[in-house]
Amino acid sequence: MKKINFNSLFVGIGGSLLVVIIDALAAYGLARLNVPFKKILFPMFIGTLMIPWVITFIPLYLQFGNMGWLNTYAALIFPYTANAFGVFLLFQFFRGFPKALEEAAVIDGANKWQVFVRIVLPSAKPMLWTLGIFTFMTIYNDFLWPLVSTNSIELRTITTGIAIMQQGSFVSSYGKLMALTTLATLPMLAIFLVGQRQFIKGITQTGIK
Repeated sequence: MKKINFNSLFVGIGGSLLVVIIDALAAYGLARLNVPFKKILFPMFIGTLMIPWVITFIPLYLQFGNMGWLNTYAALIFPYTANAFGVFLLFQFFRGFPKALEEAAVIDGANKWQVFVRIVLPSAKPMLWTLGIFTFMTIYNDFLWPLVSTNSIELRTITTGIAIMQQGSFVSSYGKLMALTTLATLPMLAIFLVGQRQFIKGITQTGIK
């Protein structure tokens, strides 16, 4: 059970960090930089939100199988990264970010990367935490993809682990099943409480009206 909890936390936190980093870079580039064809790329990103995830399930499974990544941590983390929802969420914030702050930083000698890391990202902390919490909950609660992409007990996540235990000796012990499901909610509750505090702190420290 400890290994299953570790897998869920490792996959959830690792996938959430990748989503926040990749989506922040993509959204800032589309919103503030002179990216070629960005007027075409952004609608394409938004259009992918209308594609049901089930349609991409089999191609994604075949792709990971050809790469030899099935039954690995990579198969549990990378399918969730760089989602269009995060790009859209952060794009709206970056597009409305005051240009005067960026111009002042450039006058002080900052380059584009320094402006992004030191000026823009700290102001976007509430949005980053919101995206991170949503992503963590999605990865942590997913059942179908971890069940199909892994076949080793050592790589099972909390959702697939509980499902397997329901078919074993725990099926006649409702108390143990309830204890397992309660224990499974604790990491997600902790992430939410920490994120909520950081969310409020980020808003009070933003200073942009």
